[in-house]
Amino acid sequence: MGVLYDYDEDVVVIRQAEKPGDPTKITVNCPDKTGLGCDLCRIILQFGLSISRGDVSTDGKWCYILFWVVGKPNTRWNLLHMRLLEVCPSCSSASGIIYYKPEFQQQPKPPDVFLLKFWCYHDRKGLLHDVTEVLCELELTIKRVKISTAPDGRVMGLFFVTDTRNELHTKKRQEDTINHLEAVLGDAMMSIEIELAGPEVTACSQGSSFLPPAITEEIFSLELLNERSNGSAVSNSLSVTMDNSLSPSHTLVQIICLDHKGLIYDIMRTLKDYNIQTSYGRFFANAKGMCEVDLLVMQVDGKKIVDPNKQNALSSRLRMELLRPLRVAVRSRGPDTELLVANPVELSGRGRPLVFYDITLALKILNIQIFSVEIGRHMIRDREWEVYRILLDEGDGFCLSRNKIEEGVRKKLMGWE
Repeated sequence: MGVLYDYDEDVVVIRQAEKPGDPTKITVNCPDKTGLGCDLCRIILQFGLSISRGDVSTDGKWCYILFWVVGKPNTRWNLLHMRLLEVCPSCSSASGIIYYKPEFQQQPKPPDVFLLKFWCYHDRKGLLHDVTEVLCELELTIKRVKISTAPDGRVMGLFFVTDTRNELHTKKRQEDTINHLEAVLGDAMMSIEIELAGPEVTACSQGSSFLPPAITEEIFSLELLNERSNGSAVSNSLSVTMDNSLSPSHTLVQIICLDHKGLIYDIMRTLKDYNIQTSYGRFFANAKGMCEVDLLVMQVDGKKIVDPNKQNALSSRLRMELLRPLRVAVRSRGPDTELLVANPVELSGRGRPLVFYDITLALKILNIQIFSVEIGRHMIRDREWEVYRILLDEGDGFCLSRNKIEEGVRKKLMGWE
């Protein structure tokens, strides 16, 4: 008889740091699929962790991945283990590699969307971030937000969320969510309601899919133009090269760049969108804030990338995603000031995690109140983007320049505090 053992226990192993400041080691040992590295990195980023070092190897059917991560001391490691395990292919899939093909892949049923609605007697600095932090801790994913302030000072918040645990339809889960929100809203709270958002409610929340040309020009053209013309340290320190001479079957991709929050995720999601398989990878962030990445990759057909056009397309996309993984701009909206942040959406439909959390935290640190928020997805230049339009409250004491606001938000999003 064979020896029975718990397969799941060996797929993901987390060895916590023995001393404060040391990295925690995450080992993943499972069947391979194109995009697995992206999925794992997204979850690690969702838990507020940064990858300081990594090694990836696969024979095309089975992969072995090591991540050294640093971050919050209160990380829920058992929950992280569960979420990482959920994206790993089952043992039975090792008979053949699973490729990510969005046009053929059978998509799982989309999660139910719930409307969380609350009223507050008055606004205060950091209120929206405090609510966002609670929802993140409860593993409720924010899909859309509408925040508005009435003339009498009352605040209405509409959060369209999905539940990672698929339990928000239950009375217990709803009561737990409301209790957590009541604790953070305190005396300011008037009412909180949670209900399943029907198709008509979801449709009404979508708003217009059209963005004024001035906005797309502001955050997609001028920003990159300024980056190139300024010759900034970020641009000058970025290098992406490809070499086909070192391996008979793989293309070597070498990247040297300034480290930022979610950097490995940005690389992996780009490769996933291009349907590129990573056979071997090694990355390391040094004490000077630079990251070095070596990847041996091949196309979905098992061949290396020899077409110059494909090489240039991939290289250009990697450079763009590493220079500006998110777009940030502050502009005039009539007489008011509007903060714009655009977050690229993967072909799988997933957006970058914790973007709204970081935006609201940055504004809280800058002591800026939020008057209204709109979040929507838009097709811009043949790509889908999640666009955050945040109208700032320029009340008494508002004295920060737009450059300072943009700089503060960008640094928080990039982890450059």
